[in-house]
Amino acid sequence: MMDIHHTEKIDLRNKAVTIIGLGESGKAAAGLANYVGARVFVSDTGSNRKISEYAMDLMHQLIACETGLHSNRIYEADLWVISPGVPKNADIIKVAKEKNIPIVSEIEFASWFTESPIIAVTGSNGKTTTVNILAEMCQTDDHTSVLAGNVGMPFSEKALDELMSPNPKTIYVLEISSFQMEFIQNFCPTIAVYTNISPDHLDRHGSLDEYITMKLNMVKNMSKSGHIVFNADDPQLAISFENHKMGLAPFSLLQSDVTFPLNSTKVYNSNGDSLVKIDEVALPGKHNLANMLAAATAAHLIGISDEHISHVLKKFKGVEHRLEQVTTIGNILFINDSKATNLDSVVVALESFNQPIVLILGGQNKGADFRLLLPHIKSSHVRDVITYGEAGEEIMTAIGDAVRSVQVTDLRSAVVTAHEMAAPGDVVLLSPGCASFDQFMNFEERGQFFKTLISEIAVA
Repeated sequence: MMDIHHTEKIDLRNKAVTIIGLGESGKAAAGLANYVGARVFVSDTGSNRKISEYAMDLMHQLIACETGLHSNRIYEADLWVISPGVPKNADIIKVAKEKNIPIVSEIEFASWFTESPIIAVTGSNGKTTTVNILAEMCQTDDHTSVLAGNVGMPFSEKALDELMSPNPKTIYVLEISSFQMEFIQNFCPTIAVYTNISPDHLDRHGSLDEYITMKLNMVKNMSKSGHIVFNADDPQLAISFENHKMGLAPFSLLQSDVTFPLNSTKVYNSNGDSLVKIDEVALPGKHNLANMLAAATAAHLIGISDEHISHVLKKFKGVEHRLEQVTTIGNILFINDSKATNLDSVVVALESFNQPIVLILGGQNKGADFRLLLPHIKSSHVRDVITYGEAGEEIMTAIGDAVRSVQVTDLRSAVVTAHEMAAPGDVVLLSPGCASFDQFMNFEERGQFFKTLISEIAVA
């Protein structure tokens, strides 16, 4: 059996490496494994156009691929690199473990081939905003930030770039989901960032406890020199790290014993000097302030100056598909919050507006209980709810007669209906609270389609 516990000694030359899954991360891992001399075999049970294109591209590089099935050849391997789309309880995983084949995630695999600092960000909400802010903060004359993981490019692709063109200034900023932590063996980031923990992906993990366990896998190998940046206002994280004595660096909107404390008007640095006035922060909302403090704390630990951190806080205006202001039509504001794939994200969105809301919910349920939205819908400015997709009927049943609600089949119909129901001064808010996979490839495609529909309404 191949020893992967001493990563500095790993040599993949002429080793048989099976890549399970031919999405973007699988294709990138195959390229990296091939570059370092492994005998690579890629397998995916899917056979759609994108998978077929990726397979053809790899075969042109003389990398063996199969699509539409997993043949027994996948087990002729010294190592598996597995796609986050494959759950740890899959039958092929059980067989591979019986055969003592080591299994790692693409994130961990890529980490073997860099000595650059890694800042890994996870959490139920706020990951994408946090990593984008952090990447901006880590882009200086002395540092080159590289954004990868769930956003940007696959980590393997960036690690390969570094092998081919080394850059000693590189800092990796990775967004990591719970799926990518199921097969962590030795992954050890320089800094681990936790934004929050709330129920998510329970359809995959089965329980909140299992979901938390997967999230905490990210720090199970933390060294004494590493740091854990976490939200001290989050009860679950506070409990999870209360006995973890090494390298804790909390951030908080409420507590003062943190790197960047704040009051109602200012954020301060560790010397007690003003870092930034809260009304100077470009990105509005309490939740975004927490994301910014998470990024600022990590940036400070990696050596970024307070002056540059302050500069970014004043200029960063948000990321696409997260409470994104699309346009105003007839004094109706359209908001793209397609990134909101769980209920906590929906709640944050509802708390961000003081005007009447026409809320669009729907997609593919990830195990959420939509009844939990009821008190927030009743206490917020939601006047109408439009549901669509696989979860449309389930959401309608959960909402009952709390507010006026309409069920439609697809997002196009939902947007048309929302526009018809909205009045001047209203907000039409796409904050689905569900995965996109019933009708779209990902939340980005869903958000882009929403914006296209709004453009059509604007010119009609």
